[in-house]
Amino acid sequence: MTDSRTQQRSDRDKTYSITELCREFDVTPRTLRFYEQKGLLAPARRGWTRIFNYRDRARLQLILRGKRVGFSLEEIKEMLDLYKLRDGQMTQLTVASKKLRERLVALREQRIEIDDAIADLERTCDIVDGMLKEKTAKLAESA
Repeated sequence: MTDSRTQQRSDRDKTYSITELCREFDVTPRTLRFYEQKGLLAPARRGWTRIFNYRDRARLQLILRGKRVGFSLEEIKEMLDLYKLRDGQMTQLTVASKKLRERLVALREQRIEIDDAIADLERTCDIVDGMLKEKTAKLAESA
């Protein structure tokens, strides 16, 4: 049986070394150890070797996505930990939806503030460049 369910099962059974995840997600081993220390990842251990599973890989992907849009590690952990409630992910998805929408509003507000700051800087550059031109012209006249 080589249908998509068999493929999903084999993907879920796959394990990853710290090196493989670091390479795939462009992070350092120190980053993965830090996430483990913070309780965001929980790899199995074989001696000193960390063995990451499908769940760890998916969580890492969500952690990095959350960080990219500005969530703190605490917020990310809170959302990921809601998966354990066993309510069909309803609480997790509800909380995630609310937090994502709040973050979207915050980022849009930030974008407006950044656009305003850029416009201010452009105006200031024009003023300073104009003053510099005047000073340069006066120096050239007096020489």
